[in-house]
Amino acid sequence: MTPIAFITGATSGIGLATAHRFSKEKFKLILCGRRQDRLKALQEELSAHTEVTTLSFDVRDQPAVQQAIESLPADWDAMMDINVKGLLYVSQPIIQTMIKNKNGHIINIGSTAGKEVYPKGNVYCASKHAVDAINQGMRMDLCEHGIRVGAINPGLVETEFSKVRFKGDDERADQVYKRFKALQPEDIADIICFTVTRPYHVNIADLVVMPTAQASSAIIKKS
Repeated sequence: MTPIAFITGATSGIGLATAHRFSKEKFKLILCGRRQDRLKALQEELSAHTEVTTLSFDVRDQPAVQQAIESLPADWDAMMDINVKGLLYVSQPIIQTMIKNKNGHIINIGSTAGKEVYPKGNVYCASKHAVDAINQGMRMDLCEHGIRVGAINPGLVETEFSKVRFKGDDERADQVYKRFKALQPEDIADIICFTVTRPYHVNIADLVVMPTAQASSAIIKKS
């Protein structure tokens, strides 16, 4: 059976890179995002390689998430749930299908911020620590159903995140990645692809990855 990848945040950053990477592996894709124009363009591009379905919703809107997912066909035999946020809203209805089929693989995208705490990052770190706890709990709860659950926890990745964080201040956002080589979205996509293509008895439960120049949130070697 051809595996199906359900990718949230597919219109930018790690989600976008993962969509491209999985299309090369001939995974069927269900791509989710808020920006319909980008989803449409991505669907047109990747449809040359594989079957692509798109869903446009904000992962913070639980009714919209539920309605969108319920509109999908229910005969999936394998799915990967790759989440950036809205973790529980998105995961809950998909997990029910996985349990029914006794098959599936969930990849949660965490952060090194879920492994440590740093100054002025208390709220963000708290949210990422929650992802870490949810990942561990999911793995325990779903083990009996034969469902693999793991997390990828990147350090500094050069995405649009900094522009969002600094509310569109491009100059300030660009300074985050100056004078060192940050991880690229494609690096994380490669790791995700490696993780989900291991034999089914192998589960990479919790993986931390940082650029060579980064030793922790507070220690970054810059030129």
